[in-house]
Amino acid sequence: MFITLEGIDGCGKSTQARLLAAALEHAGREVVLLREPGGVAISEQIRDILLDPANEAMSDACELLLYEAARAQVVHEVIAPALDAGSVVVCDRFFDSTTAYQGIAGGSAREDVDRANALAVSERVPDITFVFDIDPETAAARRSDRDGSPDRMEAKGLAFQEQVAEGFRTIAREEPQRVRLIDASQPVDAVFACMLAELARAGLPVDAADARAALLSVGA
Repeated sequence: MFITLEGIDGCGKSTQARLLAAALEHAGREVVLLREPGGVAISEQIRDILLDPANEAMSDACELLLYEAARAQVVHEVIAPALDAGSVVVCDRFFDSTTAYQGIAGGSAREDVDRANALAVSERVPDITFVFDIDPETAAARRSDRDGSPDRMEAKGLAFQEQVAEGFRTIAREEPQRVRLIDASQPVDAVFACMLAELARAGLPVDAADARAALLSVGA
């Protein structure tokens, strides 16, 4: 199964990705946990370019194509082989982020983004996608508690983050069979429980003991 987690910066999806991977591993499944952009050496180098605040002159087309280049490499190098081998792949962001950030909130045409996404993923579409929905101001407050200055995407501001959040909600409305919207304003354990309930309905149940073990191991 291919599982992706999406949402605006600060929504908590990275924590939930670690929790989900840990729970599935405790359940005895082979799990590959990735982040996007990144996950392999080439894609991580592209990530550095994309998120560097110094690259504010980056054009919309350049931004889109760099995201797709990073995605194409991680699909080729890790995601496709892992799925073919029967592993569960858990990915922190995938093509829905590009649709929301570049195609809905950003300056690229939605049809161009859809075509670029299709080229990059080579038909490797997630079986289920969780969108962690949260108010951008709450997400910004969470981000302010982290060390370090904002990256290039985070620095675009609250208005941009609200457009991205609405973009993810649009995707959830368009593809209700694949995309599940989760209220991310809840405590971490409650959000995790909601995700696991949706996952069980999708055919990949995780028992309570494995969920508790994940919460302890991740320290959430």
